[in-house]
Amino acid sequence: MKTQNNVDGEIYVCDTSVIVDGRILELVQSGTIHGSILISKATLGELEHQANSGRETGFAGLTVLQKLRTLEKEGKITLEFPGSRPTQFQIDKAKSGEIDAAIRDLARQMNATLISGDKVQHEVALAEGTKVMYLRSHEVASEVGFEKYFTPDTMSVHMKEGCKVYAKKGKPGEVKFEEIAPALSVNEIRDLAKSIVEATERNRAYYIEIERKGATVIQMARYRIVITKPPFSDGFEITIVRPIRSMEFEDYEMSQKLRGRLTSHAEGIIICGPPGSGKSTFAAALANHYSRWGKVVKTMESPRDLQVDDNITQYAPLEGRFELTNDIMLLVRPDYSIYDEMRKTEDFEIYADMRMAGIGLVGVLHANKAIDAVQRFINRVELGLISQIVDTIVLIKGGSIGKVLTLEYKVKVPSGMTEEDLARPVIEVHDFETNKLEYEIYTFGEETVVLPISAEMEEKSRRASEPIDEEKVLPVLERLVAKITRGNFDIEFEGRKAIVYVGSKDVPALIGKGGKNIMRLEKESGVKIDVRER
Repeated sequence: MKTQNNVDGEIYVCDTSVIVDGRILELVQSGTIHGSILISKATLGELEHQANSGRETGFAGLTVLQKLRTLEKEGKITLEFPGSRPTQFQIDKAKSGEIDAAIRDLARQMNATLISGDKVQHEVALAEGTKVMYLRSHEVASEVGFEKYFTPDTMSVHMKEGCKVYAKKGKPGEVKFEEIAPALSVNEIRDLAKSIVEATERNRAYYIEIERKGATVIQMARYRIVITKPPFSDGFEITIVRPIRSMEFEDYEMSQKLRGRLTSHAEGIIICGPPGSGKSTFAAALANHYSRWGKVVKTMESPRDLQVDDNITQYAPLEGRFELTNDIMLLVRPDYSIYDEMRKTEDFEIYADMRMAGIGLVGVLHANKAIDAVQRFINRVELGLISQIVDTIVLIKGGSIGKVLTLEYKVKVPSGMTEEDLARPVIEVHDFETNKLEYEIYTFGEETVVLPISAEMEEKSRRASEPIDEEKVLPVLERLVAKITRGNFDIEFEGRKAIVYVGSKDVPALIGKGGKNIMRLEKESGVKIDVRER
């Protein structure tokens, strides 16, 4: 075929995959292909729709088409856009293959070679008898330009249009925020974002974890990249985060008591701490420890950024929902699962469901104090279930293990109360190392109470739980009651309470006006008194 620029060669039809990842440019620039390149208007319409939806893949693809137009002006190819624009039905059903089908139809009609990086597109084209050039995903993508900002101690890099480039350096607990490069223009930020998307599309080990209007989250090996732009943010911004070191379970300082509990006893673990404290690093170390200990370990993450051994499978939300991932997890039946970044009510409900099914679970969530992690479950999970699904809470601060709490379920009179009829289900929260009672959680009326336990309250509860010394109390009580009544009375003890039986005429006198006499008797005798008619 003779093209309008008098460039002889074959005819090629490109699908969306090789345009978005930019590999069609490499083929033209290297001379691997030359002639006419046809881009179906269905492809162009799909890229336009993606760009209008604020998705970076759309903008990356349109940039590649602009570069192809430049190559046409240099006489290397002829670029044409045949076909018809996609219908709304085709756009809505793009994931079902409607637009891919239109691209294959164009290739057959033009007797052209289809160029695709989509495995399914390749297989269907072969089945239909269409000539196809399949570009396999690269195992390693080329450098995309942001690694120059990273030094061995760099935790994250922060770039925003018109602003200087900053980085967080150091380690958890010792972080410095430094300027590392001059301000970047919006075009420089856009070019970097496009190169990141292209590298992700051509590498099967990299993932676009989240893509919404104005926000894209990409996991590129150990780098977690968040790209935001208007209308979501007030400017084009790229944040790149990476772990600066990988820790082994044995590297953490902890008592042998705690090491033994985490290794063989705890099955409902919560790892908590403020952002950047090292929670995920510890979770990864614990996952690797369980795996090497001979346990089957899986993870549930979005994005999948835990640095774990290859034999640990990392699951994303299935069809965007962890609830569906949970269904698969229950069929796989791992010994331990790591549930990273629990935030929504659904996450806590899934955690409870998996624990009740018998799966060992390690949940990771944000909290400044260890007790805050328990409070995140309140009103999301039935109170009585919390101690059954969570048995150990580990607070991580500055990359180290801080407070460790354990939970125990009891039916008792809450601390600070003395009436036996106030007994109710109580979750006791203990310091793991000292076994000191630090909090009690129970319902009072319609409210859930998280009560810090002071030494005074603990002592009061201890005294309230001790049996009455009847030999010591009875003479005192008989003397006090005899002064008020006619002397005809009986006294019995029931638990922590004394029951005084008197005649009907003595009941008002013993109680007194407004309960004045009975309160004085209780204070002087040190016991609760119940007055009953003989």
